Amino acid sequence: MSEEQAPIRVMVVDDHPMWRDAVERDLAAAGLDVVAVAADGRSALARFPAARPQVVVLDLQIPAPDGVEVTAEMVRQDPDVRVLILSASGEHTDVLAAVKAGATGYLVKSASREELLTAVRRVAAGDPVFTPGLAGLVLGEFQRISDDPSPDPADPRLTDRETEVLKMVAKGMSYRQIADRLVLSHRTVQNHVQNTLGKLQMHNRVELTRYAIERGLDVE
Repeated sequence: MSEEQAPIRVMVVDDHPMWRDAVERDLAAAGLDVVAVAADGRSALARFPAARPQVVVLDLQIPAPDGVEVTAEMVRQDPDVRVLILSASGEHTDVLAAVKAGATGYLVKSASREELLTAVRRVAAGDPVFTPGLAGLVLGEFQRISDDPSPDPADPRLTDRETEVLKMVAKGMSYRQIADRLVLSHRTVQNHVQNTLGKLQMHNRVELTRYAIERGLDVE
C-alpha cells in the first residue's frame, strides 16, 4: 500500500470514556487508523512519540496539562502533526488560544459524525477546518494583528529558500514532502521554518498560511 493510500493515523484524547469510545469507533469504522487513545494530557504526551499520529483529535478540557498546552507541546515535538480540537466550548478565547498553540482545526461537539470525519481528512491534508462561525473569528483576529502598527513583520528579509519553503508550508505540504521536493533533509526544512517563524514573529503554520495569502505569494 502506498503512502497516499495508507489510512490516516489518528490519536484520540478525551477524558469522557463514552465520548472517547464513540469517536474512536466512528473513525475506525470509516477506515481511519486509530493508533492511540488517552484520557488526559499527561498520558497523551507520553503516548504521542511512539504513536506518531498524523492527526490528533483533542478535547480542550482534559486533566492537566490541558488541551492548549498539549497542542503546543505536540506541535513542538512534531511540526508535521495536525491537531483538530473537538470541544464542548465555542468560546472565542478558547478557539484563539488553541489556534495560537498550533491547532489546525476546531470543531464543537455538536458536529455530526460526517462533519468530524470530513474535518479529520481535511486537517490531515493541511486545510484549516472550523465549525461555521469560528473561521471568521480566527481570520478576524489575524486581520486585527496584521493591522496593528506595532512591530510590522511585513518586511523581514526572508531568504529565497525560506520563501520557497513558506509557499510549500502554505500549500499544506508536510516537512517530509518539502524535503523530498527540494532534496533537503527533514532537519534542514524544519530549521528553515523555525527561522521564518522567528523572523515573522509567528507561532504556527496557520499563521504562516495566512501571511502567505495576505502577501500574495503563489500558494495555489
